[in-house]
Parts: sequence; C-alpha cells; structure tokens
Amino acid sequence: MSVTLLVADAVWSEIESTGSVTEEQLSILHLLFGKNLEKATRIIDKRGVKKISGLPSGRSIFQVVGESQKREEYLCFPGDYCGCYSFFYDVVSRGEQLCCKHQLAARLASSLGTYREIEVSDDHLALMLSKI
Repeated sequence: MSVTLLVADAVWSEIESTGSVTEEQLSILHLLFGKNLEKATRIIDKRGVKKISGLPSGRSIFQVVGESQKREEYLCFPGDYCGCYSFFYDVVSRGEQLCCKHQLAARLASSLGTYREIEVSDDHLALMLSKI
C-alpha cells in the first residue's frame, strides 16, 4: 500500500471515529485527491450518495449520482471499484488518480453517515451486482 493511501486511511479513520470532518482533515484530503475531493463534496451536498443494503445479509454497495446533466448513477465500492468512465480511464488505465470522485463521495458520506439508506432484498442486490 502506498504512503498516500496510508495517510488517507488514517484521515478516514479519524473522521469515522468522530463523525465529523475538520478543516485540517479536508486540507489533507484535498492535497491527496485534489479536484476530485471538491467534486465529491458537491455530490454529498446534493445528497447524491445512497447506501444500498441487501436483507437479510447486510451486504451493501453505494450508488452515487454523477455531476453531468444526465445525472447517471454509478455503483461503487469506495476502496475498490466504480462503474464510471473516469475510474477505468484515470484510475485503472492511466494510473493518474487514486480513485474517482464517486468513490470519494461514497467514502466521505460513509465516514460521516450522510448517505441515504435503501434496503432491498438480497436477490435484488445480487441482480444489481450482476450488471456491473
């Protein structure tokens, strides 16, 4: 794991433990993630993050609204995957970013508890995941 990701994980842990974010923490995250963090905070401000949980298993995935006029929704695992173009192009293919804005929005919303909770059956969640 890179030093950058270790620093980010430490900041995420601090935010999760307090349920709030300080200016210093935002500054560190901005240094690490740049404009993607700004875009992620806009998504959160617009209540664009949903946590979809399957019942009875409790397994979950995030659904994050994009900022384009289409307002597309992307399925996202904050640390591992997003269905958006930027994830595949900037993160996976070119390695220019650590994660996309949707992953950041999901991670920050999860840390702060500022997402909308949606409960579905495990079968419905499996169907959603099969389309990834």
